[in-house]
Amino acid sequence: QVQLVESGGGLVQAGGSLRLSCAASGRTSRIYAMGWFRRAPGKEREFVAAINWSGGSTYYRDSVKGRFTTSRDNAKNTVYLQMNSLKPEDTAVYYCAAGSKPFSLPRLADFGSWGQGTQVTVSS
Repeated sequence: QVQLVESGGGLVQAGGSLRLSCAASGRTSRIYAMGWFRRAPGKEREFVAAINWSGGSTYYRDSVKGRFTTSRDNAKNTVYLQMNSLKPEDTAVYYCAAGSKPFSLPRLADFGSWGQGTQVTVSS
């Protein structure tokens, strides 16, 4: 089992930046990839970004490409989501997730361990 603890959410004006962190503990040797998902009010949870834990390949949903960057620090068992040029439509609870199964393209079902979520609010 992998435990995940997120931090870094908050309130920011449109055009601003935030960086989310997610620290993993437990059976981190079994992690294949780390992902970021979000759920806006009244909407389903959606994929945002993911990073392969060993090779470092990254994946992004189209609406955040060029604005968000995910990275990892294997020594600290920590993954980051740098969010720039934030928009009001980015407002959501952001979740960190860990998956142990290889995938070609990340899906919600590929991730079995989840953090508690952190609120990101972007004001216009």
